[in-house]
Amino acid sequence: MATSIFIELTLLFIMAIVVSGLAKLLKQPLIVGYIVTGILSGPYFLDLVKSTAAITTFAQIGIVFLLFIVGLNLNPRIVKDLGKVSLITGIGQVVFTTAIGFVICKLLGLPTVASVYISLALAFSSTIIIMKLLSDRDDLESLYGRIATGMLIVQDLIAIFILLLVSSLNVSSQNVWETIFLALIKVIAATVILYLLGNYLLPKLTKIIARSQEFLLLFSISWCFAIAGIFVYFNFSIEAGALLAGIALSLTPYQHEISSKMRPLRDFFLILFFVLHGSQLVFGNVSHYILPGIVLSIFVFIGNPLIVLILMGILGYTKRNSFMTGLTVAQISEFSFVLIALAVDLQHVTEEILSLVILVGLVTMTGSTYMIIYADRIYAWLKRYLTIFERKGSKVDEHKYHHKKQHEVILLGYNRIGFSILDSLEKMNKTVLVIDYDPDVIINLAKDGHECKYGDADDVEMLNELDLGRTKMVISTIPTLETNLLILKRLARARKKITAIMVSHQLDDSMKLYDAGATYVIMPHFLGGKHISAMIEEYKFDREKFVKEKSLHLAHIKKRKELGHEHYRRD
Repeated sequence: MATSIFIELTLLFIMAIVVSGLAKLLKQPLIVGYIVTGILSGPYFLDLVKSTAAITTFAQIGIVFLLFIVGLNLNPRIVKDLGKVSLITGIGQVVFTTAIGFVICKLLGLPTVASVYISLALAFSSTIIIMKLLSDRDDLESLYGRIATGMLIVQDLIAIFILLLVSSLNVSSQNVWETIFLALIKVIAATVILYLLGNYLLPKLTKIIARSQEFLLLFSISWCFAIAGIFVYFNFSIEAGALLAGIALSLTPYQHEISSKMRPLRDFFLILFFVLHGSQLVFGNVSHYILPGIVLSIFVFIGNPLIVLILMGILGYTKRNSFMTGLTVAQISEFSFVLIALAVDLQHVTEEILSLVILVGLVTMTGSTYMIIYADRIYAWLKRYLTIFERKGSKVDEHKYHHKKQHEVILLGYNRIGFSILDSLEKMNKTVLVIDYDPDVIINLAKDGHECKYGDADDVEMLNELDLGRTKMVISTIPTLETNLLILKRLARARKKITAIMVSHQLDDSMKLYDAGATYVIMPHFLGGKHISAMIEEYKFDREKFVKEKSLHLAHIKKRKELGHEHYRRD
């Protein structure tokens, strides 16, 4: 028996490697590859899944680890740090998507209970996928990236509450409202108890346990399973227990260590969750849901971004930030699958509803990935039509802190490289306009008296607004080839000779920038070797001179740390 399960798992993982590798080549999230693996290994194709009971257990463990890690990364203290726009868009998008989704489901002839669950599933977006895509675009620190991140956190918090509520509902109860009320009481009581444990007991306990990393991992797994088991005993779901177990540990100083150690376990078992549900896709009955699947997918693709566009427009944001934020909710979440799978276990809905949601998930995850990857091009096509979503007058996200209309130098991108360049230019008494896509950077520059404005160099409209009348030099510290080519095209239209200095990390990209008209291309990875070789030629083996350089460098590093120049950024 054990040998047959092992062989079955081996075949499933080999297939997952092949299919997920293809998904990666197509720039798709691995979740899509896992679900497709399940479909191919199901009864309609290769029929590899035989040990359903064992794989179901592994899949359940995967969900436990997934929700435990989600809880670890949802520290309750971050709620107070969420901006107004994240709260309003997060809550508003969930409410409006659920309401409109429910109406659509009813018009499609779906049962009322199923319509409620499906509409809730449509309201949540994939934090894992979006954070990865934003990271790949180097947009996590941009204004829209921050708003999207906050909005996704709000969604996750709502999803947690719904999972807790659903898991405690008793379908056999005659009084629905009494059941919901008792469920709310249990949810609140469990949350308060675990919050108190997480705030007062666990930080002291983990401080002792963390002296051994292996023991910390063992304790984390034991804590997760113990709380999940207690929740099952009190008629909650195992998912709810895992979530709150993670949230309780998120209040300790070791949440990130625990999360990093648990992630490989999560990924291993979670593969089997998506493979299992992919293999259980009921094609015979899902054929009846093809039309609902298409309609609901279109609603997620268009309706969800439109809701965010409208909400952010009302709040006074520019159409570009509203549009880019809206694209991040054009797919459903892992939570959507977990919620419907839980509803199936509780016999609230049928397997066919799970198949429908999986179908919508496949379509929206696949499509939205390309939408985010090519967001700038899509925006360029649609921007003329998006003006209706903007409020007239000044926008809250324009952040203009400059008095002069024209500047001798325009510096696109501050922080690491831009810091030194701005320092040198100001010593030369040159008028400089700094443009950066991080609102915090702009605010700090403005406090220090620098001429600056918020803007993204990928935004053609922002580039076209630049007044280059007195500009003699434009410096871009952004290493993205496409962005720098866009800047060079704007300079070419200025009909005057402007010194254009760009940054590149690739030799081929540097050649392309020179061909496009760049005056000089900085290659940071080569500058370090060139600098130290010049020092060796000048100082020879004079240790005292190197020690003097060390003192100057240390002072420079301390200044950088004060400004938060710790990690790689797009600039």
